[in-house]
Amino acid sequence: MHRFASLTLAMLMLLALTAGCSNPADDAPDAAVTEPAAVETPAGGGTAFALTPESKIEFVGAKVTGTHDGGFNAFTGSIDLVDGEPTKSTVMIEIDTDSIWSDDDKLTGHLKSDDFFDVANFPTSTFTSTSIVADGELYQVTGNLDLHGVTKSITFPATIQAAPDQVTAQAEFSIKRFDFGIEYKGMADNLIRDEVLIRFDLMAKPGA
Repeated sequence: MHRFASLTLAMLMLLALTAGCSNPADDAPDAAVTEPAAVETPAGGGTAFALTPESKIEFVGAKVTGTHDGGFNAFTGSIDLVDGEPTKSTVMIEIDTDSIWSDDDKLTGHLKSDDFFDVANFPTSTFTSTSIVADGELYQVTGNLDLHGVTKSITFPATIQAAPDQVTAQAEFSIKRFDFGIEYKGMADNLIRDEVLIRFDLMAKPGA
């Protein structure tokens, strides 16, 4: 009887750990990840836009017991807007990984370590678009993401609005950190999810 009770308790604990809290990334579309694509030289003739300070690049990571919000405070980006048409245009973003923040100071320090972003060895992360395709009211954005020393092509849906004086873009999607060699699993009783929710809200102005 005692052995049966112990086994039952162990099974309940395992189920609790497996279920855990929900992962916000489950509610977002998964970015398609493939090997990096060739980056073509922009044809030129477009209008140069630069990201403004209002822009945000954020993420939500999840583990068995909860979630953590985070993001980056320092990044630059440029958009070459051709004929006012996003599908003819290109985007480049460079992130200072040491500017990472989270909702917990101790976690922020850990995220900078070699368990995660390893900012000492990989001080920047970049995204360079290779194609932008209209998809109904959205756009499918494809580009090479260089993160943690690994480069992959990712495709995700985004809302883009382009005007002569301003370009805005918003997106929310998930990526798998294991695809980029960030494989720290966490504690045995508090495992960290592979999927991470990425969201951004970008604004760019001509010559900003």
